[in-house]
Amino acid sequence: MSQVAASNVRGAVLALAAMGIFATHDVVVKVLGADYSAFQIVFFAALLSFPIVSVILLADAREASLKPRHPWWVLLRTVCTTITGVAAFYAFSTLPLAQVYVILFSSPLLITILAIPILGETVRLRRWAAVIAGLVGVLIVMRPGQAELSFGHLAALIAAICGATASVIVRRIGQDERSVVLLLYPMVGNVVAMGAALPFVYRPMPLGDLGLLGVIAVFGLTASYLVILAYRAGEAVIVAPMQYSQILWATGYGYLLFAETPDGPTMLGAGIIIASGIYIVLREGRTGTSANRPVLQTRGRNETVTPRASLLQRVLSRSDG
Repeated sequence: MSQVAASNVRGAVLALAAMGIFATHDVVVKVLGADYSAFQIVFFAALLSFPIVSVILLADAREASLKPRHPWWVLLRTVCTTITGVAAFYAFSTLPLAQVYVILFSSPLLITILAIPILGETVRLRRWAAVIAGLVGVLIVMRPGQAELSFGHLAALIAAICGATASVIVRRIGQDERSVVLLLYPMVGNVVAMGAALPFVYRPMPLGDLGLLGVIAVFGLTASYLVILAYRAGEAVIVAPMQYSQILWATGYGYLLFAETPDGPTMLGAGIIIASGIYIVLREGRTGTSANRPVLQTRGRNETVTPRASLLQRVLSRSDG
């Protein structure tokens, strides 16, 4: 096996491990969501992430200023990230795991669309065909008019849209904006917004449930770090599709823990969406096809309240240097 192939295998394995931890993270969210509001879960999970992220930020003393260079873009991203977290957590609490993942898998399609007005990306016929096919897959999963749509379905779709918007904004301002701003503002936004809602939804939590909130924070950060290692080891076109392995975890966890079995339309829609997403990744990986590579550069997940892997990687890379 060549060195490149070995590195790609290592990257794929690390990414698969990260996705497994992310899926376990979501199971904990679902378990807590049976008893507590998504606002309360996000508030404490974000709060418990602060100490770890603060230690990471101390590694880069040059990132001293908290004043954004692009305040309106940072504000919009903070709002989108805050909405993404609470919407995704609510969806995990109310819908079967596999169904939530399938809807969230539409993010690469939405990123491709949003990259046109925000990044000036040119999307040609083949990628447009993949986007349209993927959106048809979303309709198959949601089945408007045939199945009852719940707030959980709407929340998952909102999470996908807002998460995609946040990702494209990072691509637009990420080269100019300080890492500390991009890391901390969404976390502060989560704590402030969820804290404002907390008095209306708060339920006392026993020590065991507080421990599970800590698990959410630790698992989110651990998985994000594994994603960093995966992209350091392997090529993006190999690592990025590993995110779709979460559907296997979701199916297994859903069956074993929650008596959930994905139905035919969900699996058909999942197949179409995953195929479309992988095609977009492969097209972006070809030289000269994409000027910005917005999907390939979106590392980690948008649906967690912990910082994105791409931003953590920026800070860690500087501290390594």
